[in-house]
Amino acid sequence: MPRLVDALPNGPRNFATVQVFLAGGVPEVMLHLRKAGLLDTSVKTVTGESLGASLDWWEESERRETLHESLKDQDGIDPDDVIMTPDQARSRGLTATVCFPVGNLAPEGSVIKSTAIDPSLIDEDNVYRHLGPARVFITEEAAIEAIKAGSVAQGDVVVLICGGPAGAGMQEIYQITSALKQLPHCKHVAVLTDARFSGVSTGACVGHISPEALAAGPIGKVQEGDQIEIVIDRKTLTGSLHLIGDAEGLFGAEEGSRRLAARKPRPDLRPHPKLPDDTRLWAALVQASGGVWGGCVYDTDKIISQLEKLP
Repeated sequence: MPRLVDALPNGPRNFATVQVFLAGGVPEVMLHLRKAGLLDTSVKTVTGESLGASLDWWEESERRETLHESLKDQDGIDPDDVIMTPDQARSRGLTATVCFPVGNLAPEGSVIKSTAIDPSLIDEDNVYRHLGPARVFITEEAAIEAIKAGSVAQGDVVVLICGGPAGAGMQEIYQITSALKQLPHCKHVAVLTDARFSGVSTGACVGHISPEALAAGPIGKVQEGDQIEIVIDRKTLTGSLHLIGDAEGLFGAEEGSRRLAARKPRPDLRPHPKLPDDTRLWAALVQASGGVWGGCVYDTDKIISQLEKLP
């Protein structure tokens, strides 16, 4: 399924958020998903009606018609150019949006908005490849300071850790990607983090790396100058994040896995000093339930089992 919405910052025509709203927003997208058989329309919504009934109402509603006419009259834009059918989207070159890389730095997964990578960095096979030295930061403030000071060079891989649930409550780090945009070589700098991004992140920014640094994840063992390889295949929606070298030279992903297993976590890992107790408890429940990619819904049996093992 390709991306169905043409909106900033992904384009191709870069319609504004308000224009997406006037084109029908989420309900309009859901009409296309329903037609493609991708929705369980029997589920109940907050209206008390089923999702199918709600979408039936939207499809025939006066409100939908009014919004569409407003978009045409005010901006001269056809709503079908903003929110498209899958066939229309494919014909205009739109692809799927996200990819979930794994590797010796993200054994449990990660996520990247692959369509946000600068097209000039994508090869003829629709693959992004980056190899560069790690610049490791424990806090967002330290990373931004380095960017503003001009010490983040072309080709670097910014590694921001301690931003996951246990570190900062799954911190949103848009400020880093915003700061990077000010660099003339910004598209040539990649970002890896166990924190998260907002929907306006740009470039090769990989987030939600799991396990997070403070859950003994290998991302918390990366040292300054380590050579990191990032491969994102935007056609097959596969990707990898590997440590393949250090400041002395390259040694490959397999050796990288062995060295990461032998390393101890960085001694400077620490949670944010103002992390609230309720967030610390939430992070513990997430980890007990399976980590960032397995603990979004608490696994009560796992949590109770671990509590019962305590002395």
